[in-house]
Amino acid sequence: MYVLYLGNKNYSSWSLRGWLATKLSGAAFREVPISLRGSYNPDNREFSPTALVPVLHDGTTVVWDTLAIAEYLAERHPGMWPAEDKARAWARSIAAEMHSGFSALRNDMTMCIRERIDVRPWSPALTADIARIEEIWTESRKRHGADNAYLCGEFSLADVFFAPVAFRFLTYGVEPARVAGEYWRALLVHPFLREWETAALAETAIVEADEPRVVYRDKLAALGRL
Repeated sequence: MYVLYLGNKNYSSWSLRGWLATKLSGAAFREVPISLRGSYNPDNREFSPTALVPVLHDGTTVVWDTLAIAEYLAERHPGMWPAEDKARAWARSIAAEMHSGFSALRNDMTMCIRERIDVRPWSPALTADIARIEEIWTESRKRHGADNAYLCGEFSLADVFFAPVAFRFLTYGVEPARVAGEYWRALLVHPFLREWETAALAETAIVEADEPRVVYRDKLAALGRL
């Protein structure tokens, strides 16, 4: 059985990706929750080479970083990437782009599933990130997703990598239009995302470094939204 080390479900976008990839594999796994505290914790090196989560243990094999976890599982379990080669190449490309890019989105829209907040106006960099994500979603659906509700047909690792974005958009009031909006709403009601959301909403821990009303306290005060 796999063992998956995870951070707080309300906050940890990276943990969400690792968990979704493991769920998608269909394999049995045990979760080990690790309480995040908003800073580096060297004690975590007992189970993670980087002291970060998620980390997947398969016996004596340790796999860290969400993209590595996804590929490790995809080598061992069928159906995690699209079957058709062009769709699979597209899915890998957009997942890698999400994994390595969108720094403004990550910095300006911390994941906090329980929160609903309006911090507009957004920065130009964040506005550009949102527009690029909507472009990816729209183009993916038109090219490879017409036969199902997801980016490249059946729910796949491509959707796994964009799942945290769906929650961030919900938190910060981003409502994609047309095809992108249809995909966003379908992703939010996927059973795996609903299961994660339910667990996240049950958590009571507060990590102030990831709380939007703490991060944006001064801006909200200036806008009269506190």
